[in-house]
Amino acid sequence: MSEERLHKIKRLKMRSMRRGIKEMDIILSHFASNRLEDMTLDQLSNYDLLTLENDHDLYSWVTGTAKPPQKFSYLINEILENLGTLQD
Repeated sequence: MSEERLHKIKRLKMRSMRRGIKEMDIILSHFASNRLEDMTLDQLSNYDLLTLENDHDLYSWVTGTAKPPQKFSYLINEILENLGTLQD
């Protein structure tokens, strides 16, 4: 794994766990821990963009109270699938 890729994954993991809403901290840090290392650079770039979105919007997308933008639909679905592996 290239140094650039490792640095990007590390940065995204930190951004995933330091959100504005505790629920999104838990959801995104769990997803990041389980999925980022298997993602392509394009997928990592898209996740990077997702993490720049407002937490209230992200929470609405994850809970299904709002439809995510098309560019994030696949990622939101992956995050939802990953929630099934979240343990208390």
